[in-house]
Amino acid sequence: MNTPLQRKNDKQLLHIVIGGELEDVNKVYFKDLNNLDFIGAFPDHASAFNAWKSAAQQTVDNAHMRYFIIHAHRLIDPEHDHQDH
Repeated sequence: MNTPLQRKNDKQLLHIVIGGELEDVNKVYFKDLNNLDFIGAFPDHASAFNAWKSAAQQTVDNAHMRYFIIHAHRLIDPEHDHQDH
């Protein structure tokens, strides 16, 4: 288990897991953005993968339902992003 001191030294790699019903199984275009399923935000890929897998397995009977892992750590850079944008 990580201690608070260890957590401060580890780099957090934020991942977000979302899902929803697609209009077409061959494209990533959600049928209704108001009904997206936000599974959660996770500090690493392994925990995001476990959440993704669990959600995907629960909807396996719906061919249009898809879940995705968003690598949010690649989209934000706290050292260079500023609140004054």
